[in-house]
Amino acid sequence: MRLIVDESAGTAVAAYLRHAGHDVLAVGEAMPQAEDVDVLARSVAERRILVTNDKDFGELVFRARQPHAGVLLLRLHDERPANRVRVVRAVFEGWAERLTNRFTVATESEVRFFPPGS
Repeated sequence: MRLIVDESAGTAVAAYLRHAGHDVLAVGEAMPQAEDVDVLARSVAERRILVTNDKDFGELVFRARQPHAGVLLLRLHDERPANRVRVVRAVFEGWAERLTNRFTVATESEVRFFPPGS
């Protein structure tokens, strides 16, 4: 799967996803400190699902109606890297096929999917 991992999601998430065999573009490596709108635009241009814990992407998708190729927003109480990786692993093991073109919100206890093209 083609992914773009926002700086807010952290390097441990990017490393885990690479280890799991995904094609990962890490924002911190490729475009450090990029504006959210630029990160989202690159994800669309390269057809990469965005993994982030920055809720500003929800504003861009739902209020500003910016296109996306899929967004996985992590809304976690425990922001430690190990917990981020645990939640991302659970999402990808259970629902990877549902992430494309959907806005997905994952917490420690649930995963919610919003319609394709939302």
